[in-house]
Amino acid sequence: MIRVAAALALSLAAAPAFAADGQQLFNMQCKMCHAGGPMGPSLTGVAGAKIASKDGFAYSPGLKAKGGTWTDANLDAFLKAPAQFAPGTKMMISVPSDENRQAIVAFLKTLK
Repeated sequence: MIRVAAALALSLAAAPAFAADGQQLFNMQCKMCHAGGPMGPSLTGVAGAKIASKDGFAYSPGLKAKGGTWTDANLDAFLKAPAQFAPGTKMMISVPSDENRQAIVAFLKTLK
């Protein structure tokens, strides 16, 4: 019985995070730079927007050259390995965890 309870607890802990978890992760890992200052653009409305399209931010040539839109797949790839997604990008922080990236992308989609 104890093993079953422990297995259940572990499976619940490992379940994919949702947008609320993504907000918490965003606040801990992203918000400091992405409050719309010189470090990074505000991410409000980023999901579905053209890549490197926010006014008032000096994007790196690598990110400007990327083209396309911020789809779930592009956001995930960028968060996983920013320099691989857009060589020369200014973003140096990655999110190695698949579940954390999914949660952050889900949260970004709520920012309208």
